[in-house]
Amino acid sequence: MSFIRTGLRELGLKVRRQRTRLALRHVRRQLQRSEIYLGREGTAQAASFPEVRNEIVALKKLEQEQKEVALRIAQIEDALKTIESERAGNARAQSDAIAKLEQEKKPILQRRDEAKHAAAVCERELAGVEARLQANDSADRELLRQLSALQAQAPPPPDLDARTAELASKRTRLPNERAEIVRAREGSAEACRQATQRLAAAEDELSAAEQNIVRVREGFDATDRGLNDKAGGQQEALRQAKAQHQTVEERKDPAYLNIGRHLATRGIAPPNAPHLLHDVLRHRQSVQRHHEHREQLNVLSAQIDKQELRKFYFVIFSILILLGIVLLLVFQSPPKREWLPRETDAILSLNAERFDRDDLPKKWRNEDFWLQTWPGLIGAASQTPRLRIPGDTSRVTRALTTAENSPPREFLLVEARDNISSVVRTIAEDRQFEKRTISGLPVWQRSDFSVARVGPKTLAVGLPDGVDELVRVRLGLDADLQITGEFFDRFQALDRETTLRLISRDPPGLIRIFHPIFPRELLDRAQLLGLGVSLQTPAKARLLLRLSSESAASDLAKSIHDNPTQWLRLEQSDLPLFTAAPEITRQHADLEIRFNVPENTARLLLQRIAKTDAPPPATAAN
Repeated sequence: MSFIRTGLRELGLKVRRQRTRLALRHVRRQLQRSEIYLGREGTAQAASFPEVRNEIVALKKLEQEQKEVALRIAQIEDALKTIESERAGNARAQSDAIAKLEQEKKPILQRRDEAKHAAAVCERELAGVEARLQANDSADRELLRQLSALQAQAPPPPDLDARTAELASKRTRLPNERAEIVRAREGSAEACRQATQRLAAAEDELSAAEQNIVRVREGFDATDRGLNDKAGGQQEALRQAKAQHQTVEERKDPAYLNIGRHLATRGIAPPNAPHLLHDVLRHRQSVQRHHEHREQLNVLSAQIDKQELRKFYFVIFSILILLGIVLLLVFQSPPKREWLPRETDAILSLNAERFDRDDLPKKWRNEDFWLQTWPGLIGAASQTPRLRIPGDTSRVTRALTTAENSPPREFLLVEARDNISSVVRTIAEDRQFEKRTISGLPVWQRSDFSVARVGPKTLAVGLPDGVDELVRVRLGLDADLQITGEFFDRFQALDRETTLRLISRDPPGLIRIFHPIFPRELLDRAQLLGLGVSLQTPAKARLLLRLSSESAASDLAKSIHDNPTQWLRLEQSDLPLFTAAPEITRQHADLEIRFNVPENTARLLLQRIAKTDAPPPATAAN
């Protein structure tokens, strides 16, 4: 195992070399900065050395260029200040001009309001005159009607002449009143016309004043936009000039670097900053120490046996490949599996914990029918040694096949609430069971009953061939049933709130494994069927159906809504599945139907699933 120590030592040396390399890079940057600072402050002392004459000439050229750029920056800043003052003056002029125009607009607006009020008064007076004229005409028609009615009476009343004379005198006064009203209407109409003319003139004058304000404001806005554009151009020129100034300053760093290195080598420090020379010398010593340390590490690595190092790398590489394969298998394993054979057509899942505490099972627990129904529901799980159902279990899952050309098969999984090591130990110590293995996994068998542990809390029980297939599926030797898709996700979501779940991907085949539950017409229409039943009080059910198309789902939803008794009833019985109108929800080609189940129906439903009810009359006749 010496190659492991060699490999770990080399890895440690690599880490130390990397740390030294990073530290060396850092101190080199610090040394370069300190040499630049020394060259910047010691340029005057370096002027007497011919070795750095080229650097000093280059610095003078760059400084001259910087002066020109600085002058241009100052000119641009002055232009920006001028533009800002012009913008401020433009804003003040605009404010003064608009305020003056608004002041001139006020009397015009007041005259317009007065003309508007006068026109409204004239219109009201004209409307009053029109109303009086209409009232006069109505009074004349009413008097004429009364006179005609009085003359048409038979026999005529005794005071006919007096009443006729009275009505006639009233009618004779109406024309004079009407003439006065007509003259008043003409006067009012003339007054309204004049008021309307004055209002129109005032509105024209007001509109002209508002247009003048808009025109003046637009002129000032145009001037302000021009100044903004000009200021934007100057700001862009200022940004470019500052960037150029910074670039020139950075171009001076190589010259300062060479000057600083030369001064540090000669041991010359600027009088105003003698500490800069000490900083450069200190950083040079630090760089030298890190460089020597790196060379020492390289020498140690060169002394390592390369053959042992290759062995170490090969082992590490093999472990990483194996770990990658394991992780790939783990992450590719579907997160939602029932570990059931792929040929499974229907799954009956019993939540034992809910059976243990729901209202109706507690009520039925001592009745004769329940003593027969419960073993029929859990099937061969009742034969599991030392495992009380439902006391010690959380779930019983029965998977069934419904193929028409072969007899139905059943696969049964029992999930305990706690670890099942004691149950397995009891079975292993029972001499009635014979032990055999399938690819290393033990299976215990007695006569026609087998048990195998397929999980920390899960047992496969039932007929030997069914248990063997479940073991092969769990080991990955046979294909398993992968529960995927939106429909199955919705069915799985029923888990926590239901006592019993039933799902089938061959709904017409349910009649081959259970006694009739749903009408045959409903089963023939569905492609997938899911049922969840809660046995609380009242019992609740959710029926999930997938149809061939959205139109078929819509038609079936309408039919169930119009005539629920035809579709939601126990086949070959008069018992409905619902107590009140069901709630129907459609999503594309899927239907979800919620309804409360009568207690008698729930009882018979469980008996039909357990196949412990009396055969229906029609079935018996066949």
